[in-house]
Amino acid sequence: MNTYPPLNALRVFEAAARLESFSAAAAELFVTHGAVSKQIKQLEEWLGQPLFERSGGRVRLTDAGWRYLVQVQDGLDLIANATAQLQQPDRQRRLSINATPTFASYWLLPRLAAFREQFPDLELHLVTSDRDIRRLDAPFDIAIRRGPGDWPGHIARPFLKEWELPLASPALLTRLPVRAPGDLAAHTLLHADTRPTAWPRWLTLAGVAELKPAGAMHFDRFSLALQAACDGLGVVLGPLPMARRLLDQGLLLAPLATPVVPVRDFCWIVPRAGSDDPTVTAFCRWLEDMGQ
Repeated sequence: MNTYPPLNALRVFEAAARLESFSAAAAELFVTHGAVSKQIKQLEEWLGQPLFERSGGRVRLTDAGWRYLVQVQDGLDLIANATAQLQQPDRQRRLSINATPTFASYWLLPRLAAFREQFPDLELHLVTSDRDIRRLDAPFDIAIRRGPGDWPGHIARPFLKEWELPLASPALLTRLPVRAPGDLAAHTLLHADTRPTAWPRWLTLAGVAELKPAGAMHFDRFSLALQAACDGLGVVLGPLPMARRLLDQGLLLAPLATPVVPVRDFCWIVPRAGSDDPTVTAFCRWLEDMGQ
């Protein structure tokens, strides 16, 4: 008895489920919306149960669809890895890493030379993104995100703890000293859209929840907020140890030692299908060693 579902329908299902849109899947696969709908219907009929709920032109996975997606993605990843190894057996090994922009710039890149010394023949491909790993446009060997998170079909482990303190340039602090949390009222506070609750949380724990700062600036990326702080535009709630290099270089100072506010740990995330790859395992162990 043939137990294999229509293989092309599986590919269409994976794209539609990952993108949560038949139209987006059609665009990615260069087919029509109708072709995607037909393939999904064919697969649902073959399985004997619905994979998507359809309402008002929108689709969402059923519980069965979510469970099936995890297994299908694992299977497709195994096929892709096996094909790549067969086609390119003698080519240099390539490790694809997807990390958030700020983490990549301020923590990972300054340390990558140490990893390269251990694996000089390894080709690294680093991509930065703030998107959920289920919505990434390209596959990866290792992703780095804050966690824990909902990452079905993946293995994840925390490797780096982080905490937040106000940081500002030496010139700004010379002009407007900060000796207590209340002194921040004289400053412009720098916010990042990716960390919308950071300042309110810290100010509450510092006992000045109602503090009215002199001004505020907002940035879509946290790396821009850090750079603005280095340029003396205001005070940022900066992450340590990620911003340690900026402190060591004297570009920023931490005028207040408390309260120290812990935030979610950074985690490495690996597709389950590639978790046994020795290069992937080596990089994850290196992250854990560096994060201690």
